[in-house]
Amino acid sequence: MITGDAAYIKKINRSVIMKEILKAGMISRADLSKVTALTRATISAQAADLLDKGLIVETQLEHHLVGRKPTMISINAKAGYALGIDLEFGRITFMLTDLLGRRVSSKIIPIETTGYAEILALLIDHIANYKKDYTDSRYGIVGIVIAVHGLVSTDEMIHYIPRLKWKQANLKQDLEQALGIDIHLENNANLSAFAERVFIHHETDNLLCATLYSGIGMGMILNNKFFRGHNGFAGEIGHMIVVPGGKPCGCGNQGCWEKYASETSIFETLSAKKQIPNVTYEQIGQWINEGDTEVHEIMEQFIYYLSIGLNNMINIYNPDVVVLESNLLRIYPDSFQKIKKNLNSQISHYRDLFISSLEEKSSIMGACALAIRDFLDVPILNLPYKD
Repeated sequence: MITGDAAYIKKINRSVIMKEILKAGMISRADLSKVTALTRATISAQAADLLDKGLIVETQLEHHLVGRKPTMISINAKAGYALGIDLEFGRITFMLTDLLGRRVSSKIIPIETTGYAEILALLIDHIANYKKDYTDSRYGIVGIVIAVHGLVSTDEMIHYIPRLKWKQANLKQDLEQALGIDIHLENNANLSAFAERVFIHHETDNLLCATLYSGIGMGMILNNKFFRGHNGFAGEIGHMIVVPGGKPCGCGNQGCWEKYASETSIFETLSAKKQIPNVTYEQIGQWINEGDTEVHEIMEQFIYYLSIGLNNMINIYNPDVVVLESNLLRIYPDSFQKIKKNLNSQISHYRDLFISSLEEKSSIMGACALAIRDFLDVPILNLPYKD
């Protein structure tokens, strides 16, 4: 026998057990043995260890049948906290959750700078405060994940954040050196896709999530794992060319998808048409409700170009589920039906298309969920969603 086999098997068994407890919410030892195909002795030994570590709790169910009251086990949500951070242009959002992904606190910090040093100092200050303030649980803050709206390499180096103009920034290293704790960075679209899988689409192995807010990013969960590509830069689907020789893009090409089908492009078009700076969702909703012909035409073009890109995505990846992150789609009547009507290729196959119910919280919820998954060391994480 190779040294370490027993420890490795124990770790694998624990991972399987934790996955099933999370999936069920609350489950008996007997049922755990059935769904995991592990012996009752293995389940009892693992449960005793997890109880000792404070990671699960026992509850006796009240019932009126004859016999012993069943003892159920569940995750101890109060054993620690996950900290998610969404680093955006103009603001940083912090969210703290328990180990079941339920929000404990959240706050938004406006920022008026794009300077790396200033934002780094701000992050250090707030993370240090969270670390100090949330020590009332056994494990404190179990993980910190930052959602980055840009290119993040496989070694978690920031390659480029367009709106902040950051290039080759080692934010992970700088934060870890200052704070003495592990920090993880991940692309925001990947985290949005992860949140959709963890909180909503539990039976999905292959999921694509297109975020349409500041540009277009695509998070990909394939076989229940992130698909990042060679260097970690996969998913920059917004720079797929849909109009050859079209509008110039900051990436250097012309006719990129995000110049026609991102919310930013629609806001820019409407601001120019209406001669109003900083158009809001509320204004667009009002124009739509008033039957403004010009606005309806722009929205129809948005749907048209969005459908072209979605058709390409579906044909390339053949996903179970496609999720769209867009407030404009939520406020434009029948947008969902219009998109589905446009996806009528005989060779285009997917199971379901959804407009996200997580809205703009998805990336930070995904950040918290990733911290929980890594701490509990489970291959697949299913958590209940409560707004």
